[in-house]
Amino acid sequence: MAGNTEPLSPRAKLAVTAGKAAAAVSRAAGRGSGSVIGGKVALKLDPDLLGRLAQHLDVVLVSATNGKTTTTRLIAEALRASGPVVSNALGANMPAGITSALAGGSDAKYGVIEVDEKYLAGVARDVTPKAIALLNLSRDQLDRAAETRMLAEKWREGLSGTKAVVIANADDPLVVWAASSCPNVVWVAAGQEWKDDAWSCPACGGVMQRPGDDWFCGECGFRRPAPSWALSGDHVLDPHGSAWPIHLQLPGRANRANAATSAAVAAVFGVPPQVALERMYQVQAVAGRYDVVSFQGRDLRLLLAKNPAGWLETFSLIDPPPTPVILSVNARGADGTDTSWLWDVDYTRLAGHPIVVIGDRRLDLAVRLEVAGLDFRVCETVDEAVQLSPPGRIELIANYTAFQDVRRRVGN
Repeated sequence: MAGNTEPLSPRAKLAVTAGKAAAAVSRAAGRGSGSVIGGKVALKLDPDLLGRLAQHLDVVLVSATNGKTTTTRLIAEALRASGPVVSNALGANMPAGITSALAGGSDAKYGVIEVDEKYLAGVARDVTPKAIALLNLSRDQLDRAAETRMLAEKWREGLSGTKAVVIANADDPLVVWAASSCPNVVWVAAGQEWKDDAWSCPACGGVMQRPGDDWFCGECGFRRPAPSWALSGDHVLDPHGSAWPIHLQLPGRANRANAATSAAVAAVFGVPPQVALERMYQVQAVAGRYDVVSFQGRDLRLLLAKNPAGWLETFSLIDPPPTPVILSVNARGADGTDTSWLWDVDYTRLAGHPIVVIGDRRLDLAVRLEVAGLDFRVCETVDEAVQLSPPGRIELIANYTAFQDVRRRVGN
């Protein structure tokens, strides 16, 4: 538990040292940050290391299909108002990556940890968090994560009876169902643009009714809880009814929703909304997302969209036509190898934009755009795509590994 500053055992110290050495070798070999291999080595030597590293921290876990990396950054900035923070800011969000992050934070007071949805219950058992933020659940990596209700059930069972304060999105029925096994829940009205994974009741399978912003099951009575925090336009409403302005450098409604949830989390740790929201303004980009980079004489804005819900939110961010748009889709292990989700995305929203398609699965995407009746060009490389686009700013939207490929090429 937090507050216990018992020193690490010799075995744990050895595990940390070996993990850092493995990470350094990986970095020297040019294989990325080394955080995952370092964590794997450390956990092999001491399987209980994650819990030991977290014992002196007040920990908040953040999990969701979309927005967890950004929300983790916003919460970390807010909590720095009252003490040093350790966080897996680069998004290595499975136990090995989390272990590596915590191994570098011996002087921290808070641990702000993004957790992959499948690992949330296990990590929560290991680190005894003070707070857990649950943002949303939607279809993603269909070959790996399977059906969203199964994930919700894992959360519901794994978090049942947790002592943590759970900060949960009241507008997502799957999240509400998952969180309602927890004794202490703070509900946030953070909104839900993508509703196609929540038309049937997770409790009984009945059809969900959705009048306005409300929702309920007409068959079993499962319904939206009354939120104590809410996103209202450009403001966060706190439990006392006070409205606090959100000033972010990050664009879009989804990031204002992330900020509202982050403010509710910060309040659990005693950081007032005004202070929390002011600190969130510092965040300009998150692991390259939203960055504008200069490449071949153009300004490219880099946007990440990994699944249908993410693409929907991203389309609302882009500049209006005729701003050119480059789309890049891969289907490697980290993306999920099943690209059938492309058919769930409403690409007609891109009508009027000059569109260029790149990435490993550019032909899958080309077929989808053809069916949507859009004009587009297919290119082999980002260089070629930029040269084909009209001058001025370009919006580049990519899924996970495609985004990393683009960042490496454009020097971000």
